[in-house]
Amino acid sequence: MQNICRLALAISLSFSSWSVVAEPTKVIEPAKIVEQDLPQLIQEMQHKKASQRISATFSRQHYKKFAMNDELSSEIFDFYLKQLDYSRQVFLAEDIADFEKYRNSFDDMVASGKLTPAYAIYNLNVKRRFQRYQFALKLLENEFDFNVKEEYVFDREEAAFAKNTVELDEMWRKRVKYDALNLKLAGKDWSEIQKLLSKRYTFALKRLSQGESEDVFQVVMNSFSRTVEPHTSYLSPRNAERFQMEMNLSLEGIGAVLRSEDDFTVIQSVVTGGPADKSKKIKPKDKIIGVAQGDENFVDVVGWRLDDVVDLIKGPKGTTVRLQVEKGEDDPTLEIISIVRDTIKLEDRAAKSEVYIDKSQQGDNPEAAKKLGVVTIPSFYNKLSRDVAKEIAMLKEENVQGIIIDLRGNGGGSLVEATLLTGLFIDKGPVVQVRDGANRVEVNKDTDGLSYYDGPLTVMVDRYSASASEIFAAALQDYGRAIIIGENTFGKGTVQQHRGLGRVYDLYDNPLGSIQFTIAKFYRINGGSTQHKGVTPDILFPSAIEPGEWGESREENALEWDKINKASYSKIHDFSKDITYLDSLHQQRIKANDEFKYLDEDIAYYRANKDKKSTSLNFAERKAEREENKMKRLNRANMRLLAMDKAKVESVDDIPEELAELDPFLDETASITFDLVEVGRLAKK
Repeated sequence: MQNICRLALAISLSFSSWSVVAEPTKVIEPAKIVEQDLPQLIQEMQHKKASQRISATFSRQHYKKFAMNDELSSEIFDFYLKQLDYSRQVFLAEDIADFEKYRNSFDDMVASGKLTPAYAIYNLNVKRRFQRYQFALKLLENEFDFNVKEEYVFDREEAAFAKNTVELDEMWRKRVKYDALNLKLAGKDWSEIQKLLSKRYTFALKRLSQGESEDVFQVVMNSFSRTVEPHTSYLSPRNAERFQMEMNLSLEGIGAVLRSEDDFTVIQSVVTGGPADKSKKIKPKDKIIGVAQGDENFVDVVGWRLDDVVDLIKGPKGTTVRLQVEKGEDDPTLEIISIVRDTIKLEDRAAKSEVYIDKSQQGDNPEAAKKLGVVTIPSFYNKLSRDVAKEIAMLKEENVQGIIIDLRGNGGGSLVEATLLTGLFIDKGPVVQVRDGANRVEVNKDTDGLSYYDGPLTVMVDRYSASASEIFAAALQDYGRAIIIGENTFGKGTVQQHRGLGRVYDLYDNPLGSIQFTIAKFYRINGGSTQHKGVTPDILFPSAIEPGEWGESREENALEWDKINKASYSKIHDFSKDITYLDSLHQQRIKANDEFKYLDEDIAYYRANKDKKSTSLNFAERKAEREENKMKRLNRANMRLLAMDKAKVESVDDIPEELAELDPFLDETASITFDLVEVGRLAKK
């Protein structure tokens, strides 16, 4: 399966040392930049040809058939404005009204490559942002009153644009106060808050003065691409180069996948099996506030473009980068992490196995303990099936009674490996059907006639399991070869192709970048698509997220679910009655399980607050809320420690790392798998 281009780049790391001592912040004088210094960006020569080639390729070769018309133009227009002002805190209502004259012109602009109006809108956006940050700096001249009871609306996606500058000023007063309150809650006094936010907003002004023509072109082309389909995109020359590095499986940096969230660069995940993952120090949701090279001063990266932050973090192997990271949501703390960059080959993110022992049944005789094999698969990389076959052989030598395949967080990878991996658990037969834009269906099959493991098998999935993970899980479910356990999967059932826009005869001074677009769709062997619906587990774990609230079904313009004829295959086992029995045992267990009780509480809290669009700007209220959350975390930690016959702790800072390693979902999956083993024994009797 073709890899999807990610805006975030996985970069590898090796930790050298840790320090949690905050460094003094140096005062940076406001930049001597005036509005006249802002660049008036215009289209470069190569952009016209690139736009023409992109629209022509998508129109003729994309899996989704669409017309370049006013309806599409209107969608591109709306998406473009959303990209420029997602929170509706930059443009005025009169600006939007003035832009309406271009609503039905974007299809013609993209097809012809004449993008002047789009550049005019972008330039005004830069001007408005400049005005906003200048206003934000003036607000810092006087300390905010954090005793006033007022709310900051952080979710303004559907809100109206400000009618005038007075309304916009009030929005930004609350936004700046929100930034300041977060620093105050982190223990900063007003002097420190002034320095930190002045530095942050000043640098934002500087960044605005350094815009490039390619920035505009990238936003326009991706507005067009995403209007067609969510996995279709344009890659600037710089991002295309990064994509090629990833395809070559050699990256240098910190071993984390990054994403943009509001003005922050956030850790989305760490590269499984890499140094960051092994360190247990960098965590998802950590925010990177500043980056420093070696012993140099920190550069505040709040408000930076994601690709610029990635450029700052990555670097030659053996050099040091320091990150200033905001950790924790309830009670954020700033920590400084020193990192020695290293090279990681993504192919080294290998599958691994371990023996799971049911200690509750062993008593005084360890030999009598029941054992399972757990195979964790981080991605469908080349030669995955070979590695898993070796792990299975080792688990057989341990006399495990069943095997769990853990696909949680596995976003996919090679279609070939998905087919080969399935073949380890069936003798032969179809695995997945692929239909292209011409409605031709190809069936990928396992043909070796061999099964490497025919014992009890379960597969763990979650809402992050996607693409090749879904193909594997769906095939085993359709054959009745394994029981699928966990959350509904992501629902990505499409194939992308990557293609450069340049031609050998081009004579442009600058390169043209590349594109990625959808060319085919996956279908299960039972005929249903994995698109949109994903794979529904046979036994569902409680989840705060409903299937329709996550994944492909939430993506704008995603391809719809449909079905084709089923492939020719025979079921290995009918689990329908077994699943009913196993699920009843599962439900009984989780009712008495403290971890699942905590999960139920968290689900109830999430559902009660998920539609909340504002937060208090009152220090006492926010502090009380955070103290309540800290006490909740502390109480839970102590109950867990007591259950483990360990001493209680007095503070959340003292909570041992081992609690973070608890995995109630794996434990419950193991219990279900042991039940499946017993069901098999009863059937044989």
